[in-house]
Amino acid sequence: MAKNALFIMCDQLRWDYLSCTGHPHLRTPNIDRLARRGVLFDRCYVQSPICGPSRMSFYTGRYVSSHGSTWNNVPLKVGEMTLGDHLRPLGVRTALCGKTHMTADAEGMRRLGLAPDSEIGVRVAECGFEPYERDDGLHPDGGRYARNRNYDDYMRAKGWNDDNPWDDVANSAEDDDGTLLSGWFMENADKPARADAEDSETPYIVRRAMDFMREAGDEPWCLHLSLIKPHWPYIVPAPYHDMYPPETHLPVVRTEAERENAHPVFAAFMEERVSRAFARDEVRTRVIGAYMGLIRQIDDEMGALLDFLDERGLSETTLIVFTSDHGDYLGDHWMGEKELFHDPSARVPLIVVDPSPDADATRGQTRDALVEAIDLVPTFLDHFGGPEVSHILEGHSLLPVLHGRTRKVRDVAVSEYDYSMRDVRRRLGVPVRDAKLTMVFDGRWKYVFAEGFRPMLHDLETDPDELVDLATSPDHSQELARMEGLFFEWTRRTSQRTTISDEKIAARDPRVAEAAAGILIGYWSPSELEDTVPDDATGPRAENPDTPQS
Repeated sequence: MAKNALFIMCDQLRWDYLSCTGHPHLRTPNIDRLARRGVLFDRCYVQSPICGPSRMSFYTGRYVSSHGSTWNNVPLKVGEMTLGDHLRPLGVRTALCGKTHMTADAEGMRRLGLAPDSEIGVRVAECGFEPYERDDGLHPDGGRYARNRNYDDYMRAKGWNDDNPWDDVANSAEDDDGTLLSGWFMENADKPARADAEDSETPYIVRRAMDFMREAGDEPWCLHLSLIKPHWPYIVPAPYHDMYPPETHLPVVRTEAERENAHPVFAAFMEERVSRAFARDEVRTRVIGAYMGLIRQIDDEMGALLDFLDERGLSETTLIVFTSDHGDYLGDHWMGEKELFHDPSARVPLIVVDPSPDADATRGQTRDALVEAIDLVPTFLDHFGGPEVSHILEGHSLLPVLHGRTRKVRDVAVSEYDYSMRDVRRRLGVPVRDAKLTMVFDGRWKYVFAEGFRPMLHDLETDPDELVDLATSPDHSQELARMEGLFFEWTRRTSQRTTISDEKIAARDPRVAEAAAGILIGYWSPSELEDTVPDDATGPRAENPDTPQS
């Protein structure tokens, strides 16, 4: 039976909001079931704590500064290879059900003459995926974001005549008089959405994933099942809307000292509207109840999905990945949303289930090795027997960890954030090109380089909640310098030479190549050339570094 891969991603799911990662009140038995089948990587960090650039790193296996899609709606440039580009030559159908947050490089496509409706044009515009059903999960009225007409039609067939059932049904409640109560307003987060649970976004897109698997049959496939929740709007259908009262919520993690001594960029983010909202206890209470309900609904649908895989015998051949594109502060550190590098934002759950017998010895284990989002493309490629392309991919396959051959794949994790699009940049008076932050984490020390400002430094061994910034402490100057050195080392990596591998360059004999191609630089006489280059090494083919030299 053909090998397959199921790449499940939630949107805005915190690492610590699962029972298998330690939440004391939110039971997620089906996601826990996945963890028992595979390995839970407990310290996985995304390459950017915001949807678009994070996902482009997940899909390219490259850091944000390498692929260049630095913020939401910044196009991924034509020519960046994605998961589908790596897997399709191996005969693997690579498809999407759900969200990518991909913005196509329309200008680049026009320049290259790629029609958006051509086979190649669709792949380029859809981040390398076959769009079985794309739904980016953000469909307010106004026309800026494309609607999922399939979901609209589905809801109308269910009897909903609203013009925009995503906005008015799946993400709105109503009062006793029938007045719509929009899920965009957090005061409504404790109310049940108008949609029945089975018709809301999560079960709908999971069912579409099942449809794909039925249709794919015995053809090898990699399906990206990209769920829209628990991303805002924070509203969930009954019975999930009131399952989690305040006593089940995690206590907020923040101190007054954080605000008093905050780094300028951190302080500016604390003043964003969403952060000021989540500083209010009534907002946190109302939102977290819905957030937990959304996760519980996801877990129920994961149970249905795992049963489906088991019944069809697909669990025996399918590599399964479960993760998130970033977290959610939910009021921790006086923050709402995500965007900075505290663990609630930049750390995500990651479960990898390898069906092969080679992974039997590690099943059910939790590993604290540092891993990154960019490690998934190499893992999928390894699963399908593809080549190692380290001159393109900056991540590392996790199969050696799953198979017990190594315990770690890296010494540091790196995440980047471009805040040039945010009002924070304007309020700080920072030029667009300087509005960038980079995190380097070595498993204990978390260092953040902030262009134009002092750095930030946290010791997660003595301060796991990251409440004390040590960057200005004279007692920690050596650690600050060491982490700065690790950051400088990372910035010096080769990331843009993607058209030829290190191995091909290493195999090329620079003493012979130019002379063999007839480029005679520095030779005194023909006899000197004869001593250097054998007769059979000359000729026009010798100038091609991809051609093996004699």
